[in-house]
Amino acid sequence: MDTISLKMPVTIKAKLTEKLKAKILGELEDGIKRAELEVQQLNIQEKRVMQENQPEDAENPTPEEIQRLQSIQAHFGQECQKRLQYREEAMARKEETEKLVLGAEIVQGTLERQVEVHVGDDMRELMNVEVLVEDDKIIAIRS
Repeated sequence: MDTISLKMPVTIKAKLTEKLKAKILGELEDGIKRAELEVQQLNIQEKRVMQENQPEDAENPTPEEIQRLQSIQAHFGQECQKRLQYREEAMARKEETEKLVLGAEIVQGTLERQVEVHVGDDMRELMNVEVLVEDDKIIAIRS
């Protein structure tokens, strides 16, 4: 056997333009606002659920009631923490994006391509293929 068909990765890069930069910053800003709103909603839900699960005798709660309240607080605390962590990461990415200069190449992701390889082919050359996009148009294919 002298040939075989393989799936190889292709890196997709985008040339940073004003349009792309504005789109990325807008998506990050939307994500930050959404995370902040979700934290507010979770806090409201937590208060409601805590009120619904208050012990019958507030002065002398049973161990089960205490455990249930602690479990509720832990659940909502974890959910809020996830949103706050996402918010921090999005804010950091926003700062990084604002610092990028127009024309910079940023990695958008990876796709796969089907390649027919032969004995003697340079594997490194086959593996390192990039597609460069500018405003949704392919402007270069590099290997």
